[in-house]
Amino acid sequence: MPVISAPQEFNVDDLYVELEWISGRSLYLKCEGFNFAGSIKLKAASEMIAMAERSGELGPGDMLVESSSGNMGVAISLLARSRGYRFTCVTDSRCTLGARRLMEALGTTVHLVTEPDPVDGFLGARINHVKRLVARNNGYVWLNQYVNPGNWLAHFNTTGPEVLKSFPEVDVVFLGAGTTGTLMGSARYLKQAKPSVRVIAIDTVGSVTFGTPPGPRSIPGLGAGVRPHILDESFIDDVVHVTETDTLRVCRRLADRGFLFGGSTGTVVSGALRWLELNAPDPGITAVAIAPDLGDRYLDTLYNDQWVEEIYGADALRSVTATRLLTRGNQ
Repeated sequence: MPVISAPQEFNVDDLYVELEWISGRSLYLKCEGFNFAGSIKLKAASEMIAMAERSGELGPGDMLVESSSGNMGVAISLLARSRGYRFTCVTDSRCTLGARRLMEALGTTVHLVTEPDPVDGFLGARINHVKRLVARNNGYVWLNQYVNPGNWLAHFNTTGPEVLKSFPEVDVVFLGAGTTGTLMGSARYLKQAKPSVRVIAIDTVGSVTFGTPPGPRSIPGLGAGVRPHILDESFIDDVVHVTETDTLRVCRRLADRGFLFGGSTGTVVSGALRWLELNAPDPGITAVAIAPDLGDRYLDTLYNDQWVEEIYGADALRSVTATRLLTRGNQ
């Protein structure tokens, strides 16, 4: 019987959903949302805060500050509340209402950026605001997940080893690219422990992470308006870019089987399905995809038909609905 004294002490690290019904081959989805923060970001947040404490950068009475589109903000909120720190999260209008309310319930001050930077988009505007806060206030500590080695080290120590422990025979692993902490930490470990594993990065259309043109993005999580500093493409074998309408389709298909996942997970699964179809004719291949989050914070967006129609148009809504009806008919 697990007994814990702090929320970060609990995390389900060996739960997988078998997706052969959607992929036609051995694809396993590693579920990272079963912890008190509701996402994989709890791992990185815990490591970055612990590193700041060990170095003496972070101490009693300090104010943590971070830029986040949602999940990292929730994770830091939980840890800050548990460990007695104050926290200011700088987010933007794409952050879901559920995530913002959860942060506020945990005592976090949420600052909402409403205007994107002309060049670097909402991410650039958020980072600029964080820099101003730190410059003006003593005792403000910016974890800076975009350059902090603790972001990827957390996954080098946990997520990568967990995948190989459960699937020592794995051939390919699919990882979403946001700040690239999960991607880089897992990839570094996998390439060191089992060089034959192919690591596939999944990004969103409109993200500049891998040199593609910037574009509008409405689903928080994966993708970036500024190339992440911790990205090292030498550890990556291939990249797949997924449109947000494809993310919606996959999220709704998974929901029709009772699996309510978040936007980042839908993007990763969509990219994995496409890559496997184009590059892996062998049905015996073993593939693992990382599911960063669950879907409860997306009820007002991804799973709301009115929101989908307002953001993507009536044609997109009809397409998503048609896909769901087809899926139900084949069950």
